[in-house]
Amino acid sequence: MSTQYTDSVKLYAARRHEALFSGNIPASDRPVVHLESQIGWMNDPNGFSLYKGRYHLFYQYHPFSSVWGPMHWGHAVSDDLVHWEHLPAALAPDERYDSSGCFSGSALELADGRHLLMYTGLSQTGRNPDGTPANRQIQCIAYGDGVDYEKYEGNPVIDSSQLPEGSSPQDFRDPKIWACEDGGFRCVLGSLDAERSGQILQYRSADGISWEFECVLASNHGRYGVMWECPDTFVLDGKQVLLVSPQDMLPEGNEFMSGNGTLALIGHLDDQTGALVEEATQSIDYGIDFYATQTLETADGRRVMVAWMQNWDTTSVGSVQPWFGQMTLPRELHVRDGRLYQWPVREIEEARRNRVAYEDVLVEGLCVLDGVRGRCVDLTLTVRSADEDDPYSEFFVRFAQRGRFRSSLCFRTRDRSLMINRKHSGLRRAVVKDRKCKLLSYDGTLRLRMILDRFSVEVFVGEGEQTMTMTIPTDPSFDEITFFAEGKAVMDVEKYDLV
Repeated sequence: MSTQYTDSVKLYAARRHEALFSGNIPASDRPVVHLESQIGWMNDPNGFSLYKGRYHLFYQYHPFSSVWGPMHWGHAVSDDLVHWEHLPAALAPDERYDSSGCFSGSALELADGRHLLMYTGLSQTGRNPDGTPANRQIQCIAYGDGVDYEKYEGNPVIDSSQLPEGSSPQDFRDPKIWACEDGGFRCVLGSLDAERSGQILQYRSADGISWEFECVLASNHGRYGVMWECPDTFVLDGKQVLLVSPQDMLPEGNEFMSGNGTLALIGHLDDQTGALVEEATQSIDYGIDFYATQTLETADGRRVMVAWMQNWDTTSVGSVQPWFGQMTLPRELHVRDGRLYQWPVREIEEARRNRVAYEDVLVEGLCVLDGVRGRCVDLTLTVRSADEDDPYSEFFVRFAQRGRFRSSLCFRTRDRSLMINRKHSGLRRAVVKDRKCKLLSYDGTLRLRMILDRFSVEVFVGEGEQTMTMTIPTDPSFDEITFFAEGKAVMDVEKYDLV
């Protein structure tokens, strides 16, 4: 490792703090197959990229506390998208233009071998008329070798002078950059328009330094929340996909929940304007803890997505750990029949051990199976009625369970609803405790895959047409898994430990 970073007092302080304290956290207090903060606070994934044959994932980071603070960029690398190695912090808020934080952005490998980071710099420019801080958000770049990064001396590369008329210079962030076939670059950014509604702006550049506004890729028009954060766009299975994270959404049935959510818009680009023509819109995840998606394309051509596995409405509960925040397991994406499908990256199968399997198990009331327990588990279930003429009414999977503590999934056949619930998980505050979705397709068989990893569960419905993600605060030693049916159900179970 070079010593370039010592020129930055703030970056040196972050790296020294990591070196002194992160090693004191035992492996048993960390997840096994999810990336968590090295120490301190983590939120949005940044710079998810393939560089020199390894996967790099950066993240919004406050190393000195497990609550939100001045944003740095944390950094980790992986060879398999499942097991991660922490590297020293990559960026610190040490310049005038990013003195209030190095906010979210992206990364890519350049043809000359350098790793380019593009991020939002935040600085205060005084006070608003109501006395609140007046902030300026601008777009910056840094170059590096996979460990150490140097900010471009000409930053910012995009500022408010390049915004379309009426756009907010205070809400202008989260660049996602990609390389074009002609050797140039594009990036998209989240913004607010003159009506204070979210929009996604697209810019182009020949060299990654000099940028010009190209088009408004998509506009909210007041439909889904307010500000649209963390945009990402790509072509997948013949469709143009745009992922965004709207703030302050209002609920719409079981499709969109209140608070900060995630949204996939699927369609095609208008030949004349370059704007996205929407054909379908959906939530990306129907659980409690999922925000700020980012994707990359693997060397073998897969589109893989990761997200922050947390919910802004529950972060005030605080953390008893010296780290707070983790990422979802990376997910392979596909578009089928106009819908986004997600599935755990296939590399997770290399982490599976100790297979336990059952077939045609009758569940009538409570059911406990030998060998089916754990908090680091890959569990697959198929459930059907024992008698088609007399279907069961409810089916529960309870996990992270001991005594009065448990989390659960509940499926009701009457309305095809699937609810994820952590009411009895040990939370001591009245925060979000459950969410539900209605199954899009149901042929009489419920198919679920659950990835449990000490402090979280990710649920994949069917072939991945719906997902539900939730963090679990329950003591990791509470590892019972039980099943319950109101009526008579028959299930097949396949369980692996994850290592």
